[in-house]
Amino acid sequence: MLRIFLHGLGQTPASWEKTIAGLNDPEESSCPDLAELLRGKEAAYENLYAAFSEACERTEGKIDLCGLSLGGVLALHYAIEHPGKVNSLALIAAQYKMPVNLLRLQNFLFRFMPKSSFQQTGFGKGEFMTLCKTMMALDFSPSLGEVSCPVLVICGEKDSANQKAALELAAALENGRLEVIPGAGHEVNVEAPEKLAELLHGFWGASK
Repeated sequence: MLRIFLHGLGQTPASWEKTIAGLNDPEESSCPDLAELLRGKEAAYENLYAAFSEACERTEGKIDLCGLSLGGVLALHYAIEHPGKVNSLALIAAQYKMPVNLLRLQNFLFRFMPKSSFQQTGFGKGEFMTLCKTMMALDFSPSLGEVSCPVLVICGEKDSANQKAALELAAALENGRLEVIPGAGHEVNVEAPEKLAELLHGFWGASK
């Protein structure tokens, strides 16, 4: 079964390397580059989701999805619209209803950051801001009941901005459970890859 790992905004596929190495699992893994999925298109969330959805539809059989932040939003969105295609979900620091004020603050701060700060991610400064702006209206609250597969919701102990949403999301999903990783912040796949791999290994073993 294919396992797709989706990085967060500001990350790259390389952000998953240590986590995947720690899984010691023969399952096939894929880490799409979200910037590449948008290549040639406006950097709007709708376009990113459409490109990701098309890529998933080209795969055979069911898939396991694991996403952090923006990647988690994409994974949750796809599972809602294609419940028969998703075997399991692992959602890390993912919001199900976008924190509009936080996104506005982020976009305000982005304006004062040099363009060089964004180069390593594959997205330009303007693309970062457009993506954040086009995500503000997202609210999956009415559709969470569409997700019937097992869901592991993960949040870092120090990720205060996402803890409340993680708790609510795990409670709202029919087969959701929450795990908090001690000492980790927002980028759990970078800050605590070994512990994350341990959690995912146990989760996927139980969801087969």
